[in-house]
Amino acid sequence: MDLLSYVPTGFMDHLKNASDLITFAYDAPFARAVVFGVHIGGHLFVEGLLLVVILFLLSQKSYKPPKRPLTTKEIDELCDEWVPESLIPPVTDEMKREVPILSSAAGPHTIIDGRKVINFASANYLGLMGHEKLLESCTSSLEKYGVGSCGPRQFYGTIDVHLDCETRIAEFLGTPDSILYSYGLSTMFSAIPAFCKKGDIIIVDEGVHWGIQNGLYLSRSTIVYFKHNDMQSLQSTLEKVTQDNKRAKKLRRYIVVEALYQNSGQIAPLDEIIQLKEKYKFRVLLDESNSFGVLGKSGRGLSEHFNVPIDKIDIITAAMGHALASEGGFCTGSHRVIDHQRLSSSEENPQLITKLRDNSKILTTGLSDIQGLELASDVMSPLVFLKLKKSTGSVKSDLQLLEDLADCVLKEHSVFVTTCKRSMVDKCKLPVGIRMYVSAAHTESDLKKACEALKNIASSVFNSSKLN
Repeated sequence: MDLLSYVPTGFMDHLKNASDLITFAYDAPFARAVVFGVHIGGHLFVEGLLLVVILFLLSQKSYKPPKRPLTTKEIDELCDEWVPESLIPPVTDEMKREVPILSSAAGPHTIIDGRKVINFASANYLGLMGHEKLLESCTSSLEKYGVGSCGPRQFYGTIDVHLDCETRIAEFLGTPDSILYSYGLSTMFSAIPAFCKKGDIIIVDEGVHWGIQNGLYLSRSTIVYFKHNDMQSLQSTLEKVTQDNKRAKKLRRYIVVEALYQNSGQIAPLDEIIQLKEKYKFRVLLDESNSFGVLGKSGRGLSEHFNVPIDKIDIITAAMGHALASEGGFCTGSHRVIDHQRLSSSEENPQLITKLRDNSKILTTGLSDIQGLELASDVMSPLVFLKLKKSTGSVKSDLQLLEDLADCVLKEHSVFVTTCKRSMVDKCKLPVGIRMYVSAAHTESDLKKACEALKNIASSVFNSSKLN
């Protein structure tokens, strides 16, 4: 180490000759002490002060008991004054609202408050609810297996019909295998966290339903949303993620979309999604809950609708409580398209899908010019979605207006429609609206009556308000 580095600035100017420098050199240890003494001393003082403060805080008690024990009266007074924090949110007017109660099966016609009404609130797309063959099959299964398996699938809850159903779904879709879930919504809860882990990147449509939202939350992955059903937004998001994140190529990356969106009735452009998936090297997780048994020539869903090979889609999930009029859900993987058989309903009644498509067009056409409302859904969608042309200014007020409209349609015209109510944990930002599920079992007169009823009520409601 250079000795001169210890010499204070300007000190050399005071050294007259070499003897002075030699003298300073002999006293270098003392000089170093002088130079650094103040600096070290300051640090020691601050550290010592902090130590004293810490010891003082540790010695303090968070609660000092009274010098004398409390009397019974004082204890009672403290208990009376204590107001515990509520375990649940406060009850709102919306929670107090009485919902319609069905007293019959949720078929195309049902009974509410003793009246027979036309039902557009149940996703009974193929009209299989109450189908004679389905009832016979359920009765025979109930007699043979009882209700439930009284155990999880992984242990003693798997029975032969489970395996048979999994095989038939895989053959129907052309995938190597599938797995059943006992609850439709839990399919998305379970499938997404099973494939997506912490650190993975998920690009997801902002309009996905709450089941998918919850699965995304449980996965603990990095979530990036793109604009609803907007392929330019999806492409720019994929571009930005892959460019900005240098580790992106080393991470598992997914695109999560719905085939037929529950919150808008729009159909995802699968052909464009697959092109972007292959360009940016992502996997696709597709939820077909509202499209399975509905879209495509034989009801195989979005891949058949767009004529896209099933092996282009990595993961497919679906709830079976809609078109199949059953319960539970399934998850299946991609594979080369193979020769496969149809499900029983499609084999024996291929006209159901055609009838459903025709009914969807009739209702969509009939509601195309309704006052104050506009169609947000796709013309091919059996999930018809009506939203306000002009918002009231808040989601709560919009929903209240739509619910009043739906109530009037039910009371005055015996047509049962529902609004897209969302729970407090649902973070979908799409506009609220009236959601109508078309069924192949609806008659043409049912559809015309629904159109006339909605137009009549909408006209009176919006004429009395400034919203048009």
